[in-house]
Amino acid sequence: MATATGKNAKPGAEPRGQADLEAELQQLREDVALLREQLARTGQHGYGAARKAAAEGVEQLRVQGEAAMEQLRTNAKDIEDQLTVAVREKPVTALAIAAGVGYFLALLSRR
Repeated sequence: MATATGKNAKPGAEPRGQADLEAELQQLREDVALLREQLARTGQHGYGAARKAAAEGVEQLRVQGEAAMEQLRTNAKDIEDQLTVAVREKPVTALAIAAGVGYFLALLSRR
């Protein structure tokens, strides 16, 4: 740590020379440069880690989305099969239901 010269100097302390101050300033500059490099490396590491985590998250969401779509397809196919069976078993009932739904949608579309 630098010592003060002049009024605030400690009694018995020798005043520091210009060369000592310049040496300390140079050392301080080197320390700041080293810190700057370390911060840059840390920032790059943090960016790389965040990018990797984001890529893994995207991949995981893609896989989950594909699984959900496959489940929806399976459910839709099951419903279609059930409707087909129901229409074949009771065609008149199915026709009456379809006519009722059509009439209801026509009423809604007029408003």
